[in-house]
Amino acid sequence: MKAEPGSRQELRSRRWFAGDDLNGLIHRGWLKSEGLPRDAFDGRPVIGICNSWSEATPCNYHLRALADHVKRGVLTAGGFPLEFPVISLSEPLMKPTTMLFRNLMAMDVEECIRSLPFDGVVLLSGCDKTTPAMLMGAASADVPAMMVTGGPMLTGRYGTTELGSGTDVWKYSDDLRAGRIGLDEWRGIEDCISRSNGHCMVMGTASTMASVVEALGMTLPGNAAIPAVDSGRGRIAESSGRRITAMAIEDLRPRHILTRQAFENAIRVNLAIAGSTNAVIHLLALARRVGVDLDLQAFDELSESTPVLANIRPTGTRYMEDFYYAGGLPALMRELGPLLHGQAITVTGKTIAENISTAVNRDPNVIATRDKPLAADGGTVVLRGNLCPDGAVIKRSAASPHLLKHRGKAVVFENKHDLMSRIDDPNLDVDETSVLVLKMAGPRGAPGMPEWGQLPLPEKLLRRGVNDLVRVSDARMSGTAYGTCVLHVSPESAAGGPLALVRDGDVIELDVDRRLLSLLVPEAELVRRRAEWRPPTPAFSRGYGRLYLEHVMQANEGADFDFLLGGPGQDLEPYLPTSH
Repeated sequence: MKAEPGSRQELRSRRWFAGDDLNGLIHRGWLKSEGLPRDAFDGRPVIGICNSWSEATPCNYHLRALADHVKRGVLTAGGFPLEFPVISLSEPLMKPTTMLFRNLMAMDVEECIRSLPFDGVVLLSGCDKTTPAMLMGAASADVPAMMVTGGPMLTGRYGTTELGSGTDVWKYSDDLRAGRIGLDEWRGIEDCISRSNGHCMVMGTASTMASVVEALGMTLPGNAAIPAVDSGRGRIAESSGRRITAMAIEDLRPRHILTRQAFENAIRVNLAIAGSTNAVIHLLALARRVGVDLDLQAFDELSESTPVLANIRPTGTRYMEDFYYAGGLPALMRELGPLLHGQAITVTGKTIAENISTAVNRDPNVIATRDKPLAADGGTVVLRGNLCPDGAVIKRSAASPHLLKHRGKAVVFENKHDLMSRIDDPNLDVDETSVLVLKMAGPRGAPGMPEWGQLPLPEKLLRRGVNDLVRVSDARMSGTAYGTCVLHVSPESAAGGPLALVRDGDVIELDVDRRLLSLLVPEAELVRRRAEWRPPTPAFSRGYGRLYLEHVMQANEGADFDFLLGGPGQDLEPYLPTSH
């Protein structure tokens, strides 16, 4: 089945460059000031290269060079490339969290695409939130678009020990706090853990979102796993430049690709790779941008029949580099076979089934087969109960099996400052049966919903050999992290959700098989507590922060802004130039 492109009388860019009126003269004249003759851009598909390069975003540092490969592809296909910058979100460096700025970046991308003379756009992303932000913006603008991610870095090494950026940060941090390693070894690990250009080489959020975007059909096949420094990354970038030029002529837009079937494919893939729980929020937000009815229930229903196939840390033992050598995402998707909607259209103009028809699984130790999976059902589970009326999630594949059914007394931290000031207090009333609870870490509360959900374990328990506890919060968790962490509790505590009412000593029950998270406190007592509860003082009184607090939705709705919902391509006409 081939794509059915929209009908277009002329290229969108012709509204800028074709006329012999005042606008035409101005538009052409200023581009000529760059040393460009008129026939370089007038009459050719004009392709925007949306670049999230930044020296402050280490994962995306190499995207300037990657943009040159895209340009070459556009030029050889007869198009005209124009590279332009957008804000960049640095997961390692940006505080309090890049999630606070995901929607801002999405708005930046959308408005640039709408207001400039692009017939098609290539999105260059890499770090965790840059990928969903760019895709959300492009989907809303609904100009032909496709993505090229920056790729994972090479596997880290400390002597003969393999290291995973992100994942081993948490492991060795606990080792340092517990006194199992010293500062010399800690600093040696620091030199080796991030080995090359690229994003984390484990199945963190960056690798997860690259895989999810490929599963949606918004990249060329194989894009997700090619290492950042492999020459294949440049080749797929150049091929993408050629393909977007054709897509602009075909008028193959995001709304033709981002269908309900595409989202179900992406959910299946996220479950099969044991991907980051962050993908749940980003997919919910993206679906609402294109008018697809998607909720948490879809994730849970598909989880029951989707096996875990990718043996990649933090759930497995290998790395993205190994995943690439084993055949990458096309090989994993072919293993999923009939579980996918094979007829879903992609940016190639072909279906998913056509794209993966020749894929080969070269290493079943990295990509398990469907008849011998790593786990029979998906890595992410949706929970319900009186503590999370609108849902919560847990990454079962990264949790401790003995804690998946658990009752324990709550040790409550009112916010992150409270947590960090008391977690290592030797007098903290906590043991291996306790449930750590963090409030004020959701979209409004933190604000921005930081990756605080993997609460640190108390030092006194680490020194006793305890390596996991049940942890409950309205926060997110890094895709590189692990542990029995219940996340995205909705409604959040700052919005008056039941999490706000939890007190020290309350009994919390977690039963993952029953999809249950419950606060075992009498209803009358909860009513009394609610009457005493007062909303927190807003963190911001001006600027983007105020806009964010006034319009951000809850985690189960994707944490997008309420005024950005709606079908793709709305309100496009005001952005087009008018003739004189």
